Amino acid sequence: MSEKVKVLIIGSGPAGYTAAIYAARAGLKPVLYTGSQPGGQLTITNDVENFPGYPEGINGPQMMVDLQKQAERFGTKINYGLVTSVDFSGYPHKVIVDEKHEVIAETVIIATGATAKYLGLPSEKEYYNRGVSACAVCDGYFYRGKDVAVVGAGDSAAEEATYLANLCAKVHLIVRRDEMRASKIMQQRVFKAPNIEVHWNTETEEIIGDDSGVTGIRVVNNKTGEKKEIQLQGFFLAIGHQPNTEIFRGYIDMDDKGYINVMPGTSKTNIPGVFAVGDAADKVYRQAITAAGSGCMGALDAEKFLVAKELEVGSLMTTAHV
Repeated sequence: MSEKVKVLIIGSGPAGYTAAIYAARAGLKPVLYTGSQPGGQLTITNDVENFPGYPEGINGPQMMVDLQKQAERFGTKINYGLVTSVDFSGYPHKVIVDEKHEVIAETVIIATGATAKYLGLPSEKEYYNRGVSACAVCDGYFYRGKDVAVVGAGDSAAEEATYLANLCAKVHLIVRRDEMRASKIMQQRVFKAPNIEVHWNTETEEIIGDDSGVTGIRVVNNKTGEKKEIQLQGFFLAIGHQPNTEIFRGYIDMDDKGYINVMPGTSKTNIPGVFAVGDAADKVYRQAITAAGSGCMGALDAEKFLVAKELEVGSLMTTAHV
């Protein structure tokens, strides 16, 4: 038997939970499926110090627990399950959870987020949140006055390197080729920063550390084969993110990287009644607070859509009786 809901939220995290809070307070009885990582990326973030309302900071997993409890308080039904396929070819929308459970939804809010890309080194996992990070804006503050490295060659890497240069004593920019992909203006900012050193034709071979966290990296020059160790305390990955949107391909309009296109100033996708919030549709900011804000937008957009649908149905019934 199919489960029928007014508002289905796919994915948890700040965007999904905020959408749930707003939808639930509007009396829409939302149902949220958490996905494979309940709470999203913040569940692997130890310290969150830039989310308003937490003057002493907060542990990422605890923050997600708080948001979940707040969503449940207003009546959100939270289910643990992974959406494995969708059918947005008709209305209402059909969603399959765990390859077997069908959900029929009048509106769908996509909050599946994005996943940072990693180099694939075992030491990345070992030292994650102990010197390894994929977000300079989130974690750069913890490395004030220290030496760090940024891996990448695009605009994101250049932006993160220059951001960290304002906080850190030294920034090592690790570039795999003999040139950067970043725009000229971003490259100029990198080259002008006196405390950024660019390592060309260089790849990270290993992240070195101890019980206190990262202490350095071992790199290799892919032209000469020369290896060396660089002493540092922070290692930032800036090689891109992968939005978790593949199951929507063929229905939802996306850019070439898989980020969902929404109508400017809204969370609306090309499919009426389907909305996208958080990092699944945000390739620029990717912050917890912006994700939460877009989650609010998604819920309000869904509510307006449902009200318009009810008015449309009421108008049709009135016409039919005339």
